[in-house]
Amino acid sequence: MIYYPNAKINLGLNVVERRRDGYHNLETVFYPIPLQDAIELQVIGDDVPECGYRLKVMGDLLDGTPEDNLVVKAYKLIKSDFDIEDCSFNLYKHIPTGAGLGGGSSDAAFTVKALNERFHLNLSVEDMEKYASILGADCAFFIRNRPVMATGIGNEFHHIDLSLKGKTIVLVKPDVFVSTADAYRGVTPRRPEHSLIDLLAAPIETWKDTVVNDFETSVFAKYPEIAAIKDRMYDLGAVYAAMSGSGSSVYGIFDKPVEHIDETFAGYFCRQRELE
Repeated sequence: MIYYPNAKINLGLNVVERRRDGYHNLETVFYPIPLQDAIELQVIGDDVPECGYRLKVMGDLLDGTPEDNLVVKAYKLIKSDFDIEDCSFNLYKHIPTGAGLGGGSSDAAFTVKALNERFHLNLSVEDMEKYASILGADCAFFIRNRPVMATGIGNEFHHIDLSLKGKTIVLVKPDVFVSTADAYRGVTPRRPEHSLIDLLAAPIETWKDTVVNDFETSVFAKYPEIAAIKDRMYDLGAVYAAMSGSGSSVYGIFDKPVEHIDETFAGYFCRQRELE
């Protein structure tokens, strides 16, 4: 069984306030995009490892041990509550890490969905969301995998009627690592003057002047290369462009596909997709 965890982008991101627990309350919209990893799930027959699972990662290799991988964490979480067989996972990473695209969170959520289907656990959507939320703040988003307004620490979801179907997204990630902790240190929390929902309900052509990512100011100051990518998106005719999450990826939304995009952003991770 093969599953295809997809990425997401942030449409606007307001850091509203610092919480007593040290985290921050946010307002942002998560929007799923068709950029995917792949997870192959198989039952181990013979020669079961002592740990009870196998994980092979291909594509963009990840730092850390298998125990740190969210696929393994999701598997162990489900296995702690259900008598499921030992499993082997082949994970092909295509969604870049450290990019604000939620690739690891999506891998975790899709593992929960895969195990539910493979072993007929009869978990409801709400049940799967509860498991996914244990694995990470935004993991549960990928269970339903539809646009939502996210509040709290990015873990409280509210349905939003928003569609970019038919638009083209260009996604570019430079070889730059942005520390999430540093990104937060560069932001002064504030409550926005206007509702993000209302701003996104306006024509997309207005978003350039109204819909902001609060991380951009400090991140762009430290990494002007990321700011230059956003400027280039507008030069190419994007109707809206922004950094996703705390970076370092930047996306541009276009009315139609952009020619020679790979040459334009040569040397960077660059993908162009039609939005669904």
